[in-house]
Amino acid sequence: MPLFLLNNLPFVWLGLAIVLVIIEGMTMGLTTIWFAMGALISMLLAFFHMPIQWQVLLFLIISGVLLFFTRPVALKKLKIGKTKTNSESLIGEACVVIETIPANEKGQVKINGQPWRAAASGGILIAEGTRVVIDKIEGVTMYVTPEKN
Repeated sequence: MPLFLLNNLPFVWLGLAIVLVIIEGMTMGLTTIWFAMGALISMLLAFFHMPIQWQVLLFLIISGVLLFFTRPVALKKLKIGKTKTNSESLIGEACVVIETIPANEKGQVKINGQPWRAAASGGILIAEGTRVVIDKIEGVTMYVTPEKN
Protein backbone atom coordinates (compact mmCIF):
# COMPACT_ATOMS: atom_id res chain seq x y z
CA MET A 1 0.00 0.00 0.00
CA PRO A 2 2.69 2.60 0.87
CA LEU A 3 4.42 1.91 -2.45
CA PHE A 4 1.15 2.67 -4.25
CA LEU A 5 0.87 5.98 -2.39
CA LEU A 6 4.49 6.88 -3.11
CA ASN A 7 3.98 6.19 -6.81
CA ASN A 8 0.86 8.39 -6.86
CA LEU A 9 1.94 11.29 -4.61
CA PRO A 10 0.51 14.05 -6.83
CA PHE A 11 -2.93 12.49 -6.44
CA VAL A 12 -2.47 12.03 -2.70
CA TRP A 13 -1.72 15.77 -2.40
CA LEU A 14 -4.69 16.57 -4.65
CA GLY A 15 -6.95 14.39 -2.49
CA LEU A 16 -5.70 16.12 0.65
CA ALA A 17 -6.33 19.54 -0.94
CA ILE A 18 -9.90 18.53 -1.86
CA VAL A 19 -10.59 17.26 1.68
CA LEU A 20 -9.20 20.49 3.15
CA VAL A 21 -11.34 22.64 0.83
CA ILE A 22 -14.43 20.65 1.85
CA ILE A 23 -13.58 21.17 5.53
CA GLU A 24 -13.10 24.90 4.87
CA GLY A 25 -16.46 25.05 3.12
CA MET A 26 -18.12 23.49 6.14
CA THR A 27 -16.41 25.63 8.77
CA MET A 28 -15.74 28.95 6.98
CA GLY A 29 -12.92 29.62 9.46
CA LEU A 30 -10.30 30.60 6.87
CA THR A 31 -7.85 28.10 8.34
CA THR A 32 -7.76 24.90 6.28
CA ILE A 33 -7.85 26.78 2.97
CA TRP A 34 -4.19 27.76 3.47
CA PHE A 35 -3.24 24.11 4.01
CA ALA A 36 -5.16 23.23 0.84
CA MET A 37 -3.01 25.72 -1.05
CA GLY A 38 0.11 24.19 0.48
CA ALA A 39 -1.10 20.75 -0.64
CA LEU A 40 -1.61 22.00 -4.20
CA ILE A 41 1.93 23.35 -4.30
CA SER A 42 3.21 20.04 -2.93
CA MET A 43 1.22 18.29 -5.67
CA LEU A 44 3.16 20.30 -8.27
CA LEU A 45 6.43 19.39 -6.56
CA ALA A 46 5.44 15.71 -6.62
CA PHE A 47 4.89 15.89 -10.39
CA PHE A 48 8.56 16.91 -10.68
CA HIS A 49 9.62 13.94 -8.50
CA MET A 50 10.91 16.02 -5.61
CA PRO A 51 11.69 13.82 -2.57
CA ILE A 52 8.73 13.33 -0.23
CA GLN A 53 10.63 14.86 2.71
CA TRP A 54 10.93 18.13 0.79
CA GLN A 55 7.29 17.98 -0.27
CA VAL A 56 6.14 17.60 3.34
CA LEU A 57 8.55 20.25 4.61
CA LEU A 58 7.50 22.77 1.95
CA PHE A 59 3.82 21.90 2.54
CA LEU A 60 4.20 22.79 6.23
CA ILE A 61 6.26 25.93 5.60
CA ILE A 62 4.03 27.29 2.82
CA SER A 63 0.83 26.50 4.74
CA GLY A 64 2.19 28.09 7.92
CA VAL A 65 3.35 31.23 6.15
CA LEU A 66 0.02 31.62 4.35
CA LEU A 67 -1.90 31.02 7.57
CA PHE A 68 0.20 33.45 9.59
CA PHE A 69 0.43 36.31 7.09
CA THR A 70 -2.69 36.15 4.93
CA ARG A 71 -5.41 34.87 7.27
CA PRO A 72 -5.61 38.10 9.36
CA VAL A 73 -5.79 40.21 6.20
CA ALA A 74 -8.46 37.96 4.68
CA LEU A 75 -10.51 37.97 7.90
CA LYS A 76 -10.41 41.76 8.00
CA LYS A 77 -11.32 42.19 4.32
CA LEU A 78 -14.08 39.57 4.36
CA LYS A 79 -15.31 40.51 7.87
CA ILE A 80 -15.78 36.85 8.74
CA GLY A 81 -16.85 36.00 12.26
CA LYS A 82 -18.38 39.36 13.14
CA THR A 83 -22.04 39.93 12.43
CA LYS A 84 -23.61 43.07 13.81
CA THR A 85 -26.78 42.59 15.81
CA ASN A 86 -29.70 44.95 15.33
CA SER A 87 -28.63 47.24 18.15
CA GLU A 88 -24.93 47.21 17.17
CA SER A 89 -25.85 48.45 13.71
CA LEU A 90 -27.24 51.63 15.33
CA ILE A 91 -23.87 52.74 16.72
CA GLY A 92 -22.74 55.89 14.93
CA GLU A 93 -26.28 56.75 13.80
CA ALA A 94 -27.94 60.08 14.60
CA CYS A 95 -31.19 60.36 16.57
CA VAL A 96 -33.23 62.96 18.47
CA VAL A 97 -33.65 63.39 22.23
CA ILE A 98 -37.38 63.12 23.05
CA GLU A 99 -36.99 63.38 26.84
CA THR A 100 -34.26 65.58 28.32
CA ILE A 101 -31.22 63.62 29.45
CA PRO A 102 -30.14 65.07 32.82
CA ALA A 103 -26.44 65.01 33.78
CA ASN A 104 -25.51 61.49 34.97
CA GLU A 105 -29.11 60.29 34.59
CA LYS A 106 -31.25 58.81 31.83
CA GLY A 107 -33.70 60.28 29.38
CA GLN A 108 -35.02 59.07 26.02
CA VAL A 109 -34.09 59.25 22.37
CA LYS A 110 -35.99 58.17 19.29
CA ILE A 111 -34.39 56.34 16.38
CA ASN A 112 -36.23 54.67 13.51
CA GLY A 113 -39.50 55.47 15.23
CA GLN A 114 -38.50 53.57 18.38
CA PRO A 115 -37.86 55.17 21.78
CA TRP A 116 -34.75 54.10 23.72
CA ARG A 117 -33.46 54.86 27.20
CA ALA A 118 -30.41 57.07 26.82
CA ALA A 119 -27.63 58.55 28.88
CA ALA A 120 -25.07 61.17 27.93
CA SER A 121 -21.60 59.71 27.31
CA GLY A 122 -19.92 62.70 28.95
CA GLY A 123 -22.34 62.91 31.87
CA ILE A 124 -23.71 66.24 30.59
CA LEU A 125 -27.24 67.61 30.26
CA ILE A 126 -28.73 67.17 26.79
CA ALA A 127 -31.96 69.06 26.11
CA GLU A 128 -35.05 67.66 24.40
CA GLY A 129 -34.97 68.13 20.63
CA THR A 130 -31.16 67.93 20.40
CA ARG A 131 -29.73 65.73 17.66
CA VAL A 132 -27.29 63.21 19.10
CA VAL A 133 -25.01 60.43 17.85
CA ILE A 134 -25.05 56.96 19.41
CA ASP A 135 -21.62 56.08 20.89
CA LYS A 136 -22.38 52.68 22.39
CA ILE A 137 -25.20 50.51 23.64
CA GLU A 138 -25.11 48.64 26.94
CA GLY A 139 -28.14 46.51 27.65
CA VAL A 140 -31.17 48.69 26.87
CA THR A 141 -29.38 52.02 27.31
CA MET A 142 -27.85 54.04 24.50
CA TYR A 143 -24.96 56.32 25.33
CA VAL A 144 -25.05 59.43 23.18
CA THR A 145 -23.19 62.68 22.51
CA PRO A 146 -24.55 65.84 20.89
CA GLU A 147 -24.11 65.88 17.13
CA LYS A 148 -21.40 68.25 15.89
CA ASN A 149 -22.47 70.60 13.12
